[in-house]
Amino acid sequence: MTRFWLVRHGPTHQKAFTGWRDVPADLSDAAALTRLATYLPQQAHVTSSDLIRSVATADAIAQGRPRLPARKDLREFDFGVWDGLHFSEVAARDAELSRRFWEEPGDIAPPNGESWNAVTDRVTAALIDIGQTQTASDIVVVGHMGMIMTMIAQCGGTPYQAMGHQIDNLSVTDMTFHLNRWEIGTINHLA
Repeated sequence: MTRFWLVRHGPTHQKAFTGWRDVPADLSDAAALTRLATYLPQQAHVTSSDLIRSVATADAIAQGRPRLPARKDLREFDFGVWDGLHFSEVAARDAELSRRFWEEPGDIAPPNGESWNAVTDRVTAALIDIGQTQTASDIVVVGHMGMIMTMIAQCGGTPYQAMGHQIDNLSVTDMTFHLNRWEIGTINHLA
């Protein structure tokens, strides 16, 4: 049994789609980082997406925990041509597609980007691989809002329902993978 502690990276202050663009996190709130690090299991191993906002957040909260390599397969959605555009620009550019992307999450993808199902498959495979190759029963994974939402849906419910959850920066969503089944714990805990 592996318990995953999914942590959303620190805030980026972006006002646009931010997928694979490599923008830094604001990690100036030392008290919040300390509370988060204290909340997480001390014996846990720590990994992250390979994007700088996740790597830097993971480094800031590791505090002596074993640090596993960062992984590309833990990245946020690839928003393709939408990455870097404001939500209103995307709605104007691709009105029908952008509406369906949010209202019918599944196989619909932004131009040159990834669908909900593609991200779910990618992130699920990464977490299962981590769980099978690590001896730790607790794994902290610093990643992104979208990847966390896809895993919430893996624990039950629909993708549309999962998108209804708030996933704050520096929040923790924990889940367990046991006997090929996902079980949700707490969603969006702020320490």
